[in-house]
Amino acid sequence: MSALLSTRGLYLSFGGVVAADNIDFDLQRGESLAVIGQNGAGKTTFINICTGFLKPERGQVMFNGQDVTAREPRQLVHLGMARSFQLPQLFLDHTVRQCLEIAAAGRSGRLAWFTALSDAVDAREVDDTLALVGLRERAHMPAMALPEGQRKLLDVAMALMLKPQLMIMDEPTSGVASDSKMQLMDTVMQALAERQVTSWFVEHDIDIVKRYATRVAAWIGGRVAADGAPNDVLNQPQVRQEILGTR
Repeated sequence: MSALLSTRGLYLSFGGVVAADNIDFDLQRGESLAVIGQNGAGKTTFINICTGFLKPERGQVMFNGQDVTAREPRQLVHLGMARSFQLPQLFLDHTVRQCLEIAAAGRSGRLAWFTALSDAVDAREVDDTLALVGLRERAHMPAMALPEGQRKLLDVAMALMLKPQLMIMDEPTSGVASDSKMQLMDTVMQALAERQVTSWFVEHDIDIVKRYATRVAAWIGGRVAADGAPNDVLNQPQVRQEILGTR
């Protein structure tokens, strides 16, 4: 079975710093991939190349059998690649429900100044997605009034309205209170499983990684230093010393 996303020989440097060092990588459908590494290891650079925000100096990105190297982010969204940023990208002046309606209308191409949002989208689909992430009771609340954890859930819900095959999440629990992180991730991962979306998330909280990842890739110096089952990767000496800070 072909990989959902593959890279071959990805290389990118900034000045004298190599951020992506000839990376060969495959992500299979149905995986829950956690990417770990210290700040500056190249994790976000790799995501930015795969999602079209950076162009590699050389190498190739394949998604769902298509060469998508250096495609525009908007094109990749339409092909089924969604991204949730560390800082949620929301329409803060709109209600929670309207945020989902805007996302859905943008996907379908029905967003126009002369068309009411509610007329441009499937109301049941919006309702189902709000319920899936536990925000149905917050539907008419302004997005700016949500606490950080619920903003993250709204960001994911908006991405789900795009009907992705792959969801890439950059530090989904950052800024969320420690006692709320597991509940947030429970909701997110259950929603992705319900919609049969492959997940890839960058995370510094190793407890989150152990609980939700089926596979872990460790980035060190612009390269994948270790890749495999969570326990195998997290117990490798180089990973323990350079990423986890233990011996």
